[in-house]
Amino acid sequence: MRQNEPRLQALRPEIMKVALGVTGGIAAYKAAEIVRLLQDRGIRVQVIMTRAAQQFIRPLTFAALSGEKVITGMFSPGEARAPNIDSANIDSANIDSGNIDSAIEHMAVAQSIDALLVAPATADVLAHFAQGIAGDFLTTLYLATTAPVVVAPAMNVNMWNHPATQANLEVLRQRGVKIVEPGSGYLACGMTGSGRLAENEAIMAAVLEALGASQDFSGETVLITAGPTREKIDPARYLSNRSSGRMGYAVAEAALRRGARVLLVSGPTALTPPGAAEITRVESAEQMRDAVLGLLSQATIVIKTAAVSDYRAKSVSGQKIKRKGPITLELEPTADILKEISFRKQSQIIVGFAAETENVLENARQKLAAKHLDAIVVNDVSREGVGFDSDRNEVTIITHDEVVEVPETSKWEVAQRVLDQVVRIRLRRKSPVKA
Repeated sequence: MRQNEPRLQALRPEIMKVALGVTGGIAAYKAAEIVRLLQDRGIRVQVIMTRAAQQFIRPLTFAALSGEKVITGMFSPGEARAPNIDSANIDSANIDSGNIDSAIEHMAVAQSIDALLVAPATADVLAHFAQGIAGDFLTTLYLATTAPVVVAPAMNVNMWNHPATQANLEVLRQRGVKIVEPGSGYLACGMTGSGRLAENEAIMAAVLEALGASQDFSGETVLITAGPTREKIDPARYLSNRSSGRMGYAVAEAALRRGARVLLVSGPTALTPPGAAEITRVESAEQMRDAVLGLLSQATIVIKTAAVSDYRAKSVSGQKIKRKGPITLELEPTADILKEISFRKQSQIIVGFAAETENVLENARQKLAAKHLDAIVVNDVSREGVGFDSDRNEVTIITHDEVVEVPETSKWEVAQRVLDQVVRIRLRRKSPVKA
């Protein structure tokens, strides 16, 4: 894909990677916060610093924040300069982008990234980009990558307004480069005017748009439940199920990338939650109920993917039950959290999940009506290889207006399809169809 072509594909399920170019300006220190914001959305960041940038902030700062090698020059220290290499003859399949120390590192990085962001971008680097001058790693990377490019200029007001700078910016726009316009105000040079690095929110929005992440959940607060619950039998044993939490965590990450604030209530899982999610960890169904109801007033959307235990022991033993032959365990129902949410809701959109093994669609429709939901996502958990203990799923999304079949795919893609339906429900609420 060339830089002037639209990026049509959806976000990939695996972690995405952004190369962050940091150039020599006083605003270079602000790039540290950009690293954190990208990581909060589950995006891997590799920083490339120009020589001038290293006079304002040390590479060690970015290495510590990103956990990645910081590239500071075309060649590693002590490495011999290699002859020019025709990039057309490079076999990308033989390049390990996670462990690159060769003279063609710019090609490996160029092929591994999903977007190139330069923030701050000086007048000098904009000129090099516009004229195609590959004088260092960053400018060479710009020419070598086909990923979307976003630049956030920062400079003196006179430099920004100079016809040469404006002409270079116009060249870049025509090539498909996204320009995040600088703000106005007091500048480090003592002058006042345009040239301040844009606010982080504007830069993040431009990068996420370049990655194909529509910000259609901006302003929404999404309350998501995920994982199983555990109901104690005695200090050593509990009742639970096979839920891994992957579906709920995928919905949480997808909602974050689409601009939402995410409140994630999670049962016990081995997963790492998305960095920007506000996590509440619970164990039992009762704890999940209390957490969800406590957060409900903040939410505009509730997506309840958790596999909550339907029953718990009526009496929990204070001591480990010894093996003495057959025993009878008396169970009682746990609270129906989803039904309680629906009766307490005000204007929230409520989406439930249902795991069925028979009469799948019939049972799901009954739950949709009985629990006053806006949508229900149902899957057949008797199938092997999808649903529980899997990265893949096959579901049917049922609303009051339509039934959407989602064939077997990744849970990330299922999460996107569920969020797409939430957007459709929101639009129908705002513009109801008149009879």
